[in-house]
Amino acid sequence: MRRTAIERLLPAAYQRAAGPGSVLGALLDVMEALHAPDEAVLADVDALFGPYRTPDGFVAYLTRWVAMDHVVAAPRAAAPPPLPLGRLRDLVAHGALLARWRGTPYGMRTALELATGVTGFVLDEPADRPFHLVVRVPPAAADRLALVGRIVEAEKPAAVTVEVVAAPAGPPHDPPAGPADDPAPPGPVRAVGRASVPPPHEPPEEPS
Repeated sequence: MRRTAIERLLPAAYQRAAGPGSVLGALLDVMEALHAPDEAVLADVDALFGPYRTPDGFVAYLTRWVAMDHVVAAPRAAAPPPLPLGRLRDLVAHGALLARWRGTPYGMRTALELATGVTGFVLDEPADRPFHLVVRVPPAAADRLALVGRIVEAEKPAAVTVEVVAAPAGPPHDPPAGPADDPAPPGPVRAVGRASVPPPHEPPEEPS
């Protein structure tokens, strides 16, 4: 609050005594200086909660708001995030979408692709093992199995057991193979923030 605005709140007698060089005038200058840092924060407070505008140190905190804090779980409190901040921001921006589709193949695959920046995750449900899911990790993400495992555990249905395996590297330049009954989703790609996420298959999978 500016000194002039504070001065207008005072009784008339105090306003007359708050002239230049007065003790009261100096006190009002100090009050203005004390308010300035808080007002600077409040003037741009919405930036704190925008995933692509918030300071780097606040991104991990926002993951708790969208139930994605399992992604940043680390053995040590001071350990760096297990993925680049840009991907962490993408996960926060898509938090509502991921919560809606949690427990579905689309939700799990989307979370894995956003966190790793890699496509080609294959989800298999063996016919001889009901309520069991095998997640095949493409070679490009094979060095992030711990991160993939945390995401899979959080995104899978509660009644399903899961197994995470690294797929063998294929011939160079070959795209990762996917199941025959899982074609690329039709329609335009939906963009949220800086990351593009394909829409769910038609008919859409209902969240469990």
